[in-house]
This record gives sequence, structure tokens and C-alpha cells, in this order.
Amino acid sequence: MFSPFEWMVAMRYLRARRQEGFISVIAWFSLLGIALGVATLIIVMSVMNGFRQELLSRILGVNGHLSVYGVERSLANYDRLSGQVAAVEGVVKVTPMIEGQVMASANGQATGALVRGLKPADLRARTILAENIQFGDLENFVGLDSVLIGTRLARKLSLRVGDKLTLISPNGNITAFGTVPRLRSYKIAALFKVGMHEYDSSFIFMPLAAAQKYFKLPRAVNYLDVVIAEPHEARATMREVWRAVGAQGRIYDWQESNSSFFNAIQVERNVMFLILTLIIVVAAFNIISSLIMLVKDKGRDIAILRTMGATRGMIMRVFFLSGASVGIFGTFAGLILGLAFAENIETIRHWIQTLTETELFAAEIYFLSQLPAEVDSGEVVTVVIMGLMLSFLATLYPSWRAARLDPVEALRYE
Repeated sequence: MFSPFEWMVAMRYLRARRQEGFISVIAWFSLLGIALGVATLIIVMSVMNGFRQELLSRILGVNGHLSVYGVERSLANYDRLSGQVAAVEGVVKVTPMIEGQVMASANGQATGALVRGLKPADLRARTILAENIQFGDLENFVGLDSVLIGTRLARKLSLRVGDKLTLISPNGNITAFGTVPRLRSYKIAALFKVGMHEYDSSFIFMPLAAAQKYFKLPRAVNYLDVVIAEPHEARATMREVWRAVGAQGRIYDWQESNSSFFNAIQVERNVMFLILTLIIVVAAFNIISSLIMLVKDKGRDIAILRTMGATRGMIMRVFFLSGASVGIFGTFAGLILGLAFAENIETIRHWIQTLTETELFAAEIYFLSQLPAEVDSGEVVTVVIMGLMLSFLATLYPSWRAARLDPVEALRYE
């Protein structure tokens, strides 16, 4: 398609002489702009994908995919209802649970917390909890006076394994003097760390029997936590579960319960993609400007080539190759830079934090304790193709203008 002569002239024009140095500088800045644009797009998209995947894995690791609540405040017949739900095709596990808001107090400090009561065997089946025990042992998670708390909550209240934690419930005991808040102390059996700030700093797990006694729900639970085989098909499975439950309960899926999280991530991801694409567009305009200046500077050379027999097509391909080479090298340089940065982003974050002595990724704000990145090959290919296409489009007008140059007019003004 391109002759050796066209390649030779195009590469020669990219190596500008001293009097053409300004054009060469613009070309280098164009290459750098495209490289940074492609790299930034890959890095940001990878971080957004990683953030969504990490958030999803932790939310669905601690919580189920469906929640079945009773029509009343509690589910008294939860064993029979659990069997009905478990019989639905696609349902993997059904866990009866109790949930309630409390005030956690220890060592003169207090904070709000969410208590979840479930059977010790069900807790051990949740791998995200069972495999992330930092201190203590799940074997001690038994009886009526033991709890499991997150490491951040333990740090906030200055607690260790074996210490006592006091829980205060707003739904207190009714006495002759009014309602008295319900207080009870529990021994910390173990500390967990799942890597999500909300869970590590505010969740407390206790055995189901202890939760039934504390929240005054004898032989009852708040809801059924349902795990299904295909989380992304939760709506379809929810309809089958609804048929099995009937009028006995209300059902919510994980997408409905956490829609605010994932909708915000999707909107932010789309906006960031559009904004960062402008970097590549600006770099493409730099290619246009540098090529137009190159065409104007090389008017005499073009005229001489035309008089020696070069066709308009050859002239157009020469300048197309000059501009496209900048876009190709810039795009693939950005690809390598973006992939390398995304693969080592956590190491780079720690290095920058150590260098600047600032926290770049606060877990309290971003929910996760580390900066995740997951490279999507489809998105990377899309970014690369977009960078190449914009670069090629940027070369068309200057190349066409060079091909339309009249050699007689060019030589007359020299």
C-alpha cells in the first residue's frame, strides 16, 4: 500500500532539521499528549472496574443476593419458610438472620453499630468472613455472650480479643419508670477485616440464639438471607422465590438494595470516559496543526517532488504516514504505560503516600482499604482503536492540502 519511497520521505520529515525544530517539538508534544490520554483512560477505566468489582464482591460476600422479610416485624415460622425458599431452583443457601441497630460502648467511648445474628455454622460458611479473621478464633463464636467485630471498630473502641463490649439497644425494657435502654456485655471472640470500611468499622456478628435473646425475638428472626447461583440473574430468581413465599413475606434483591452505589459508579465511569477522551482529541488537533505547518514549510519540496513525477496520491500518503506515525507511536506508548501503571497501582499509591506523607485513598471516603484495578481487555482495545482512529482522522485534511498544492505556485513564491 505504501512504497519504500513514501516511507523514507515521511520518516525524513519527522526528523526535522534545526530550522524546522519548532514543528518537531509540536509533533513530540502531540505524541506525548496521545500517550498520556490513552494511558489515563486505561488507568481510570481499570480503577473504576476494580472499584466496582471489589465493592460488589465484598457486598455480596457479607450480604446475600436476596432478602426475604416478613409481613410483620419478624418471621416466626422461619424454618419452614427457609425450606420453601431453599427448594427453589437456583437458590444455593438460605440463612435465617436477625439485624438491629445498637450503640457499642467500651473504654469510655461509644459508636453506632449494626448487629447481625446468625448461626455459627452459617458464619463459617461465609468465606469472606471466615477467611479474613485477623485475631482470635471462630471456635469461640458460640454461646450467648460472644461477638465478632471488625478491626476498625476494635481500634476505634480500643478493644482486643477477650475484652468486653457493651451493647445498648434503643428498644429497651419497659419499667414502671418508663423505657430503660437494654444493656448487655459480650466477650469479643475474634476480629475480622474484609477490606471494606463500612463493614470493618460498624458490623457486629453474634450467634443467632444470643441475638434472639437480646432483641427479644424468641424462636423468630428478622429476615432470610438468600444466596443464589447467578447473582446477575437475581430478578428472575426473585420471581420464583416470590411464588414460593407468597403472601408470607416481602423480597428485595441486591441490585435494589445497593442501587445507589452502583448507579453512582456507572455514571462517574461514563463521565470520566468522556472527559478523558478530550485529552486524545486535543492531542489530535496538535497533530493537525503540526502537519499544516509542516506542509507549509515543505511547499518547495512538494513542488519539486511533483515535477519529478510524484502523484498527488503519493504526496498525500507521505504526509498521512508522518501524522499517523505520531498517533501510532503515541497510542502504543500510552497502552504500555497505562497497563504497567494499572498493574502496579497499589505499589505506586504507597510510594506516593510515603513521598508526600499524605493519604491518597482514605478508606472512610472510598469504602475500600486499598486501591483496586481490573483491566478489561475489551475496554483497552476500544481505547486503542479510538486513539488510532482520531490520529488517522487528524492527518486527512493536512495530507489532502499537501496533495492539492500547485507546484507552479509553490515554486513561484520561493
